[in-house]
Amino acid sequence: MSTLEPDLDLEVVTEEFEVAAEPGRTARRRSSRATGQKWMRLVHVYTSMICLLIVLFFSVTGLTLNHPNWTLGGSGESVTRSGTFPQKIALTGNVQWLEIAEYLRSTYDLRGAVAEHDSTATQGSITFKAPGFAADTLFDPAARTYEITIDSQGPIGVMNDLHKGRDSSKSWKWVIDASAILLILISATGLGLQLYLRARRRSALFTATGGAVLFVGLVWLALR
Repeated sequence: MSTLEPDLDLEVVTEEFEVAAEPGRTARRRSSRATGQKWMRLVHVYTSMICLLIVLFFSVTGLTLNHPNWTLGGSGESVTRSGTFPQKIALTGNVQWLEIAEYLRSTYDLRGAVAEHDSTATQGSITFKAPGFAADTLFDPAARTYEITIDSQGPIGVMNDLHKGRDSSKSWKWVIDASAILLILISATGLGLQLYLRARRRSALFTATGGAVLFVGLVWLALR
């Protein structure tokens, strides 16, 4: 971005001289062009700064998603526990799912939300899920016993699930949407700035077209 500034400033100065030299419509056209260039540069620079860590996060997790065997020293674990529900919790008829969930959450320090639950006359189940985490519980309504399996992935697994938005909260999904919009702005304003510079316009379009053709070719190869 810093390499663009000298050319951009030179273009703005040139615009100002042209505005002073040419009256009427030409002056207004040149002035609006210089103003558009200025605002596009501001949007590009500041959205880039906002997205600095966002781009880094999704770049790193893109690599770890493509290499699932990378644990970087933080592998996950799976444990199984069993127990008996208190008598005050109804497991048959009108099953008290909220009480079941809160009991298990407080007893085993579970995180995440309840993803699904089900109950029959002979067996019930409830599942908690969060990024990099899952807890599946099977219980016997008659005997009031249960068995819970807790799977906790390492930090890489958590980041990978956040990258995909898997089992994440609604607020994180908003973060992903906002990140996508900011990255679109960065790409669009970056291309727009190049198009404003007459000396770079042709090479910018040529490079963008070449990159697009290369990307489409890679997608075609991936789908074969």
